[in-house]
Amino acid sequence: MLSMARTAKKAPPLRTVFDELSRRGPHEVLHGDLSVAGLPGLVCTPRSGLGLPAVVFGHGWLQPPRRYIGLLRHLASWGIVAAAPGTQRGAFASHRLFTADLRTALDICANVRLGDGDISVDPDRMGAAGHAMGGGCAVLAAADDPRIKAVATLTPAETRPSAFEAATRVTVPGLHIAAGEDLLAPAVANAQPLTRAWGGPVQLRTVKKANHLSFTDGRHWTELVLHGKSQHSAQRTAKALLTAFFLQLLAGDRRGASLLSSNVGGSKIDQALSRGDLTG
Repeated sequence: MLSMARTAKKAPPLRTVFDELSRRGPHEVLHGDLSVAGLPGLVCTPRSGLGLPAVVFGHGWLQPPRRYIGLLRHLASWGIVAAAPGTQRGAFASHRLFTADLRTALDICANVRLGDGDISVDPDRMGAAGHAMGGGCAVLAAADDPRIKAVATLTPAETRPSAFEAATRVTVPGLHIAAGEDLLAPAVANAQPLTRAWGGPVQLRTVKKANHLSFTDGRHWTELVLHGKSQHSAQRTAKALLTAFFLQLLAGDRRGASLLSSNVGGSKIDQALSRGDLTG
């Protein structure tokens, strides 16, 4: 008698998953200007789709949104609407006002038909992310906005009001990516206390050879006064991890689950500070 035992489908190798999610996704990408809806900034969307997930992204101190266009386009190519306000770019940026602008960007995503009217966002499938100052402001937004279901930060920085204090009120999953060579927002003074304070499942990982500006695109005058520069390998790691994180938390797509529990792309999980299971 032949055995008819069913064999489970073998999961793809970790490297295969990383390579897939670090590359452009299957969707064509459209670019738009948030100022059409009254807020300066950029928005990238898939060419079409109704009830899509969305992520608002906060820029770092003195950085224009275009320095994150690669990440915004990448998320959109995987079916996620990505919007980045272009406000509060001066030396004396208001964290409180920028947080309000991130929430306004959520309003635009949720309430305005994008493209030619054939793109819409599900208000129950929205997240927030950001770099440095923008990461801290994403935490501030999540603390007071129940629409935000997941938060990811790149070299997060403390803010005023305090992102550390706000993190105690954030119960949704958080993914924090620090840079091992960051002299402006070192992990020990920023990402680590933020992770300790987090009120929900949280993961902290460090990209060992990255610096403060590694996650930005291209060249910018701030490289003359801030430490670091754009770095392709760090951007590739961030694209893969943020795509895996938001696909799973906002779209229910688990194809990147293995990345969220593994040391990949030169990044290492801080097991002592990470808590809970981001993969569900």
